[in-house]
Amino acid sequence: MSVVAASWARLLSSAGHAVTTVAGAGQADRLVPALAWSPDDGPDATPPPDPDEVAAALQDADLVVVENLCSLPLNPRASAVVAAVLRGRPALLHHYDLPWQRERFAGVTGWPPDDPGWAHVTINDLSREELARRGVAASTIRCGIDVHARPGDRAATRRALGLDEGDRLVLHPVRAIPRKDVPAAVALAEALGGTYWLTGPAEEGYGPTLADVLADADCPTIHRPAPSIADAYAACDAVLLPSRWEGFGNPVAEAAVHRRPIAVGRYPAALELRELGFRWFPPDDPGPLATFLEAPDEDLHDVNQALVRTHLSLEQVGAELTTLLHDRWGL
Repeated sequence: MSVVAASWARLLSSAGHAVTTVAGAGQADRLVPALAWSPDDGPDATPPPDPDEVAAALQDADLVVVENLCSLPLNPRASAVVAAVLRGRPALLHHYDLPWQRERFAGVTGWPPDDPGWAHVTINDLSREELARRGVAASTIRCGIDVHARPGDRAATRRALGLDEGDRLVLHPVRAIPRKDVPAAVALAEALGGTYWLTGPAEEGYGPTLADVLADADCPTIHRPAPSIADAYAACDAVLLPSRWEGFGNPVAEAAVHRRPIAVGRYPAALELRELGFRWFPPDDPGPLATFLEAPDEDLHDVNQALVRTHLSLEQVGAELTTLLHDRWGL
């Protein structure tokens, strides 16, 4: 039996593993409430989980997959309990971001926890290499995406947003936090003569700044969630991701699957993906994307869609994960 968070549960189930999910809140097979933590309260406001309760939740697992809990020290007391319970038993630590990659955690040392019985997996090569320099061996398995996703409802979604047929809509499918560079996305929407649509909530205290940016925008703005990911991409004409940092950046793959042009910032993981051959637009020069929108080139979409199918599909990621589990633990 494997105990995993939702992101890999489907892949492991399809490979024939019995899967149980454990979490502090939300949809999971087993809940350990003390693992839940609210960013508004701070890590010290939440009592650490009872080690016996965590051990009981994991007792029948052959392998435990820890999704990001031991990556960033957002809730270090909970991370410490989980790490202590897992000492000496098979565990896979799945890392999205690491502390030295965030300014607020730059001074954290001795992280992430490690053990001879564990394996570490990162979602980009940069993190794998940075872990290696700190004496922690890791493998890279990039985020996977459903390449068979059904298209959304363009007409209905645009009507719900109050858009006319000829309105240009540019999608920014992210949370509103500083590293997502909302001002750059708004500036690009302005230059394209489009309506700017931000789908994620403001977090990390960014709400007041976001309100000012949207109020000062010289283009129509929409800040509301999408009915679904597919509907968001169906409704838009272009996608914006001018982020300064992403561990991966799901919109780069989603835009390819849904055949939408995307402007992508030069964050390190994007540069790794670009080496695979993806064709994107610069976020700081609206000219190329504006030209494309006036005369779309379907070859660009064909190339990007084929690359996602080859390198980033759930099937490809599942095969890489299956190989790792077999080579490391014979599972």
